[in-house]
Amino acid sequence: MDKKRFSIQAAAALLQNANFRGFFTGKLYTGDFKRVCVPGLNCYSCPGAVGACPIGSLQSFLSAMRFRVPYYVLGLLLFFGALLGRAVCGFLCPFGWIQELLYLIPTPKKNRFRADRPLRTVKYAVLLIFALVLPFFIKLTPVFCKLICPAGTLAGVLLGLSDKLVQAQQGLLFAWKLLVLLLVLCACVIIWRPFCKYLCPLGAIYGFFNKLSVYRMRLDKERCVSCGACARACRMCLDPVKELNHAECIRCGDCARACPGRALHLGFHNDRLTQIFR
Repeated sequence: MDKKRFSIQAAAALLQNANFRGFFTGKLYTGDFKRVCVPGLNCYSCPGAVGACPIGSLQSFLSAMRFRVPYYVLGLLLFFGALLGRAVCGFLCPFGWIQELLYLIPTPKKNRFRADRPLRTVKYAVLLIFALVLPFFIKLTPVFCKLICPAGTLAGVLLGLSDKLVQAQQGLLFAWKLLVLLLVLCACVIIWRPFCKYLCPLGAIYGFFNKLSVYRMRLDKERCVSCGACARACRMCLDPVKELNHAECIRCGDCARACPGRALHLGFHNDRLTQIFR
């Protein structure tokens, strides 16, 4: 485990859920910061949340009774994507951190299997259908949040534990979402970050920026000896030499640390900054 990245993940999760009193009272924070989208997947309804989820905010715009172009949300997604790409997933997403914590539980692991790559296309379908199309046609309904999002379900569980009224209102729909959450959490014990790989619409969005983002992976071909150590170390099941800055890369840096020749470098690279500001 990279202790530095783990510390950043923990700090990001705490900062995005700094309304600690809410975990005991069930009262959501409704101050000015709640109007600002955080970069990762963090449910608005989490008792500790001090910001808004970008996917939830996007759906709120699309499902409003009077359609409004979500310039603010799109601008933030463009900013975070162009700057960090899926490093947001690897460093700043609280639900990504929870998945990694569960993966630490000692069990047989299965990251590489035949259906892995085909299953990764599902998140793009989830983005298109549940986060973009259905909210546009079903007014006042954030469909992804309502039917799928495990982070939102986890928020509902925490609210139910601290507020009996919320608990009493959790019916069949919540039971369905609880099933989805349990399946995802169980999968996390065996597969590294399965929600990120297969279902997350936010990860799908940031993946589009991976080839363009300022924070990215660079390969020094002169140092590379094609030993395959980086590919074996990658828990996203990529070959960084052949798939450099692939849309599935969350910038965790495992491949760079495993490289015996130090041919891989992760960071803010000057050549990309020069191209952007030229």
